[in-house]
Amino acid sequence: MGRATALLILLAALWAWYEAAPHIHRLSLWHEVAVVGIVLMPAVFALAWLALPFRESPLVPMLVTAAVLVAAAIGLGLAHFDVASNFAKFAALTTIAWIFLRVFEGLYLVALVACIIPFVDAYSVWRGPTRSITNNHPSLFTKLSIEFVVPSDRPARLGLPDVMFFALFLGATARFGLRTGWTWLTMCIGLGATIALTTYWSNGGLPALPAISIGFLLPNIDLIWTRVRRELAGQRADVAPDG
Repeated sequence: MGRATALLILLAALWAWYEAAPHIHRLSLWHEVAVVGIVLMPAVFALAWLALPFRESPLVPMLVTAAVLVAAAIGLGLAHFDVASNFAKFAALTTIAWIFLRVFEGLYLVALVACIIPFVDAYSVWRGPTRSITNNHPSLFTKLSIEFVVPSDRPARLGLPDVMFFALFLGATARFGLRTGWTWLTMCIGLGATIALTTYWSNGGLPALPAISIGFLLPNIDLIWTRVRRELAGQRADVAPDG
């Protein structure tokens, strides 16, 4: 089975779940957490893994695709086709992340971003704009997030930057020859743990980017260290004066 076929089958299965879940007998809170963290969230992010070959498409088709997906997400949302809008948002963010990845000239820049964004995200969630949006404008956060539907009226949500950076780091593993499978797995585990901790502490929300960043860095730390040193050494050699 090719990646494209597997992607379509998985998308169809997820779409069916999203449509059926609201009509299924509701689960207990911790069963919902398990479904989201162990099954649903990894399945949704497996779409990005299966779509990785699209990352190498020419830039213009990717830009057009991103624009069409953004427009579709907005239009479908306004028309209240929530499931379709949700998957359009996910696809748009994944495409935008892979376009943005082309800006990074070396792995060292990706690693630097992975080290910085957890602190930015933590500030945003606890004291910054994310906290303000979730507390004062919950309907806006609904529009600026990806939904993971379970049989209840309280779906799990991830902010759009969380989804984008997941795709960015996953794409970086493919571009720079890192451990793609292990990275996908550890990022999913980190997100599942974040959902569980948020539920356990009855917290309004924990930052997800620390888990995503650690999930990218942890399984690749040896490769990143070796290649970043090589990249930086090459840059120093390029700027050294002749003779």
